[in-house]
Amino acid sequence: MQESIRTPPPHPHPRWALALNYAAMMCLAVAVNLIPVFLTTLSLDLGGPQGLTKEQLGRIGGVTFIGVVAGVALTGPLADRWGARLFALGGNLLIALGLGLLGAAPRYATVLLAVFVMGLGAGTLDMILSPIVAALQPHRRTAAMNWLHSFYCVGAVVTILVAALALKLGLAWRTIAFGLVAMPLVVALGFIRLHMPALVQAGQTRTRLRQLLRRPYFILALVAIFFAGATELGMAQWLPAYAEYTLGYSSWTGGMALMAFSVAMAVARIAAGLIGHRYSADRIMTVCCWLSVGLFIIACFAPWRAVALLASVAVGLTGSCLWPSMLGLAGDRYPHGGASMFGLLAAMGNFGGIFMPWMVGAVADASSLRWGLATSTLCPLIMIAALGALRRCPPPPFSLAPLQAHQ
Repeated sequence: MQESIRTPPPHPHPRWALALNYAAMMCLAVAVNLIPVFLTTLSLDLGGPQGLTKEQLGRIGGVTFIGVVAGVALTGPLADRWGARLFALGGNLLIALGLGLLGAAPRYATVLLAVFVMGLGAGTLDMILSPIVAALQPHRRTAAMNWLHSFYCVGAVVTILVAALALKLGLAWRTIAFGLVAMPLVVALGFIRLHMPALVQAGQTRTRLRQLLRRPYFILALVAIFFAGATELGMAQWLPAYAEYTLGYSSWTGGMALMAFSVAMAVARIAAGLIGHRYSADRIMTVCCWLSVGLFIIACFAPWRAVALLASVAVGLTGSCLWPSMLGLAGDRYPHGGASMFGLLAAMGNFGGIFMPWMVGAVADASSLRWGLATSTLCPLIMIAALGALRRCPPPPFSLAPLQAHQ
């Protein structure tokens, strides 16, 4: 027997609910982007006269993303059983706890614990915010995902600016960490009273992961979002080093290039949110992938360093919509996938973001950073092939198909 077609009930306060989710996405950005600003200071304060080694500093970022992936992986299946509110609250509280631990950290091992806790909170939010916003705006999921994820970029820019300015004014990194605790606490308080939308509408059966993993479309979506994360973070993680060591710019210019990259990402995701209802999301992503290929080639091989740097920054424009748009496409195709589906997609995107920066470094060790970054060109090319295959996939059975809204 076919499922009845029904329109999800409207949220009583949709603008407030969306604003709270956008604020939570900015808290996520604080958790991920605060530590890089502190690395030099942490090295001197915790490493003695010799400072921490580069491996120890790199381990801090690695532990952060281990926490992120663990948060994503653990939260998805549980959120479908226990509801979204617990995890929206928990993610913000974990970030607040991690910031407090960071501010009080007496030694390097405590810093690692603090960034793991912050990463766990960030991963929890990364997983839960997407299905909440998709449930709030079920008839424009792709645009909604781009709007949501644009606030990660806004949060990254604000975090870097505020932390850098505070350090320049002579504030200790511990003071900055303690001061930022208030932000996730306030957002958590907002979620206590927020009316949470159902991640799967009443009367509908959630599409289980084992069903989704038998669908070619969903497998291709996992492949596509892996390379979306790889396209974005391969450049983002290496841009300051590339600007300094290969293009010959100062470290300050490298940092400003990363700032410009984040601004470009925010602008592009907002633009994708504005035009997403006018154009097919997969077509927009295909165009952005081809543009990314061209920009990677210019960034790596242009004979003029200014042109190469501008092309590197412009990858933020073309690559930023790929991840959230892929979440939106999957949500449209399988609207009853619930938090588990979004969790698996987010985990794959994060794995791509972990894999590609490592691959760039491995190739750079064997040849040069220029050729290391050039390998990132493969990511949008593979994603183009995956998007083409997605368009050729047959429609899902009715039980997995999107519900149509009454107009």
